[in-house]
Amino acid sequence: MTTSGRIELMAPAGNFESMQAALDNGCDSIYFGVEQLNMRARATVNFVLDDLPEIARRCNEKNVRTYLTLNTIIYDHDLSIVKTLLTKAKEAGITAVIASDQAVIMTARTIGIEVHISTQLNVTNIETVKFYAMFADTIVLSRELSLRQVKKITEDIEKEQVKGPSGNLVEIEIFGHGALCMAVSGKCYLSLHSHNSSANRGACKQNCRKKYTVIDQESGFEIEVDNEYLMSPKDLCTLDFLDQVIDSGIKVLKIEGRGRAADYVATVIKTYREAIDSYYEGTFTKEKINTWMEALATVYNRGFWSGYYLGQKLGEWSDNPGSNATQKKVYVGKGMHYFPKSSIAEFKIEAYDIKKGDKILITGPSTGAQELILEDFFVNDATSEKATKGDSCTLKVPFRIRLSDKMYKIVEN
Repeated sequence: MTTSGRIELMAPAGNFESMQAALDNGCDSIYFGVEQLNMRARATVNFVLDDLPEIARRCNEKNVRTYLTLNTIIYDHDLSIVKTLLTKAKEAGITAVIASDQAVIMTARTIGIEVHISTQLNVTNIETVKFYAMFADTIVLSRELSLRQVKKITEDIEKEQVKGPSGNLVEIEIFGHGALCMAVSGKCYLSLHSHNSSANRGACKQNCRKKYTVIDQESGFEIEVDNEYLMSPKDLCTLDFLDQVIDSGIKVLKIEGRGRAADYVATVIKTYREAIDSYYEGTFTKEKINTWMEALATVYNRGFWSGYYLGQKLGEWSDNPGSNATQKKVYVGKGMHYFPKSSIAEFKIEAYDIKKGDKILITGPSTGAQELILEDFFVNDATSEKATKGDSCTLKVPFRIRLSDKMYKIVEN
């Protein structure tokens, strides 16, 4: 939990771009995976072992906590990797490990790394909290609980003085925003059954996001359904009832999205940061909520619903396989040079035209995700209001760009 007494805003970090975007937009902590032993093992953006010191360094500079996710099913042949990974994490100064397998929990405890209990363990009551409090200081509750059930658990922790290994009261964490799975707290076997690719080993093929029809086996009659995406829930969003979420007594709000882009992380973290601060400042209003919801809708989403928190019907389903975002980004070009004395950046335009007044997104492993409106710029050393494929474009930017940076244009969907 933040030292300010406010709830902790935890951001997803699938790579350095997303991590920097989270840091720049006010997160209190990040969570990330390293190589294969995490629930996003199929993502091409996972960090590697040698990245741990740099992750810790960048986050420590911003006083942001770092949580290593090591929450897949673990087999005997994984145990040496687990020990190596946890040892390296300890050496790098990573804050804690998010774990579900008892072997990971015990190894972390043995070498002195703080443990957080993953939602994969499906904790739903105070007695289970007491059990895991012997090993962990933070517990992520099951995603299927209502806020009333969450509040009962946080009140019982206070009343019964349930403490973790640190000697402090156990802190409760819940998911606040992002993709939801139709399986109970993410434990699903569809992908393993159909593709021999286990979701519980971080290799989900997302069967649930596909279009299905229902056919009567005896008659061959195809049953009419309102929505062909029968198993693909809308994304969770708690921003419009964030006051109730905070009042439930939770200490950590986790944003899902380690597989999503840096601009998604930047927008969602910025929005929830503003909303959380607004709640504590007494300015959390309906007008602000409407503005924040519009911002969240601009980046990747499958539509929004409140999950199970408000005790509504179990399940609201998305109506298409992709995003409902009101905006999209199209690739424009790549960074070529930066002139620090004049704060001028040079980009090679490789794909999409840009013009004065366009909204531009620049992303990179050190840059994160930075948006700006194009004002005055030069094309091939001459003032211009438009740049096209093949042009060299220079513009003044309030941040450093690198050769690895990419420029996108934000357009309305």
